[in-house]
Amino acid sequence: MSKTLGLDVGTKTMGVAISDAFGWTAQGLTTLKIDYHDEKYGLEELSKIVDDNNVSAIVVGLPKNMNNSIGESGERSLNFSEILANHIPNVKIIMWDERLSTVGAERTLLEADVSRKKRKAVIDKMAAVFILQGYLDQPNKGEL
Repeated sequence: MSKTLGLDVGTKTMGVAISDAFGWTAQGLTTLKIDYHDEKYGLEELSKIVDDNNVSAIVVGLPKNMNNSIGESGERSLNFSEILANHIPNVKIIMWDERLSTVGAERTLLEADVSRKKRKAVIDKMAAVFILQGYLDQPNKGEL
């Protein structure tokens, strides 16, 4: 069975989450160091993750403004998804509204009493879990 990746793309790091084989749950996988401005997107690492885990789809978080418009961060995510689609052409790329995913991840980590230093180390990975789980929980995800 194939799996789905979830990505929370920033300018310096990218959180990566992966689904179970049934597509029911998302687990944090890793946080990749990237440099968006220097065009170092972690594509080799992502390709390896895709190949090693039989990934058929990648859900990329699309940060929208609260009024549903797309700002600078959203444009970066859209640009990254095009680069990703060209680099890994056999995998479906899905854009997912990620509003408040980082807020939700931060709240979860605070409720778990995770220290500030540890939160900083895992926040992107947790945001990727929120993005992917939101997608997995949507009833008609196959129709997107």
